[in-house]
Amino acid sequence: MKPEPARVVVVGGGPAGLSAALNAALSGASVLLIDSSSRLGGQYWRHLPETWLEQSELHLDLDTGLLLISAVANHPKIEIWSGAEIWSATHEDGAATLRLITNGVEKIITTKALVLATGAYDRTLPFPGWDIPGVMTPGGAQSLIKGNGIAVGKRVVVAGSGPFLLPVAAGLAQVGCEVIELLEANSPLRWLKSLPTLIQNLSKIGEAAHYIAIFNRFGVRPKFNRAVVAAHANQDGELESVSIAKIDSNFKIKKIERVKCDVAAIGWGFTADTSLAGALLLKQLVTKDEGVAVLVDENQESSIAGIFAAGEITGIGGSELSIAEGVIAGLAAAKYIGCKAEISNNHHKTRAKKQKFAKALISSYPVKSGWQSWLTDETIICRCEEVKYSKLKFAVTELGATDSRTAKLLSRCGMGMCQGRICGRFVVDLVANESGISPSDISEKERISVGNRPIITPISIELLANGE
Repeated sequence: MKPEPARVVVVGGGPAGLSAALNAALSGASVLLIDSSSRLGGQYWRHLPETWLEQSELHLDLDTGLLLISAVANHPKIEIWSGAEIWSATHEDGAATLRLITNGVEKIITTKALVLATGAYDRTLPFPGWDIPGVMTPGGAQSLIKGNGIAVGKRVVVAGSGPFLLPVAAGLAQVGCEVIELLEANSPLRWLKSLPTLIQNLSKIGEAAHYIAIFNRFGVRPKFNRAVVAAHANQDGELESVSIAKIDSNFKIKKIERVKCDVAAIGWGFTADTSLAGALLLKQLVTKDEGVAVLVDENQESSIAGIFAAGEITGIGGSELSIAEGVIAGLAAAKYIGCKAEISNNHHKTRAKKQKFAKALISSYPVKSGWQSWLTDETIICRCEEVKYSKLKFAVTELGATDSRTAKLLSRCGMGMCQGRICGRFVVDLVANESGISPSDISEKERISVGNRPIITPISIELLANGE
């Protein structure tokens, strides 16, 4: 195998990855963009084929995305590998080595300048019935809308917390679903604490007005301090209804009502996908919302020289912050391999403004520990391995597990196909609760370890044997 020539390798085709690739190329660098999806755009700009003429109605700023995608796709210095899954990564002697699967074949890439823009996925919380067919994440519902033009159901409940619920509910209504409930667990008054920041980002107020106009057109009435705390199946095992609770500021149940629906899209913000960063042994930190992010400096460089990170893996903050970070990361990566690239004060100022808004989002949409009171002993915690809450508690109270890793070994929570991507984050909190440990006392090491796994993406023995 011959080593690859010096170039910038960008992992991720969303807002951050696209911005990084384009700015590195504009600085003169040769760029390889690796993306796991079949089309560029990431989760945010996931879009239908060009034959779908009305897709712009489902994206507030699709034009921005399509321009950026086009600029990247048509740049002569950018090579794109779509549908490529990285399963292993190491860093040695000043270069990163990525082993990946593309078109059914394993390949090995080496680079001295690597930009990670691996994004994030929906954060979930368990509740009785969350494993019933018909219960999904908002991101799952949006993927079906944007990527396939599919209406997920007839009567839909959208619930959880965070601004992402708004475009999902709007999109569902626009493709013909009846959004019977749009439920936000927190109070809108929490934004009063961040009013100056909101005023500095007037475009966000415009976005909210856009969605409110759609809701008024389709008769959707958002409700606050509400949450779906249970789901119920019909005789065929499919979703029939959900229990909606009025909750207090700590998410404790005050009053419950039952509503019929055939789909419930429920999400609690996002969890950064730090699997690749963990494999490369990059330093990570616990964020204010108790998530995990890659630690970077002012130029988006990680704890390892030559590896840069941008977008949601440096802290959940939305597409605009991802683009701002991607610009800086791309320029810094190009500069690292000798290209003439300049990171200006304006680049830093733009990012700082978007970071301030991201902090306001975290403050306005917290996930409080009261959600744990929704669980019963029969609630499935790990859907892959079908582990009930009673078994997880038994691992702690009877078998002596004092941390999530030990509880995982004793209960099999997080040992299924997803390798803890879904349950890992909240299992840490559940184990701590059963052990009498407050969330603030959970070690940084334990929270970070949840996202680290030696095999980043599952790979078959056949592919491994036939690879490079």
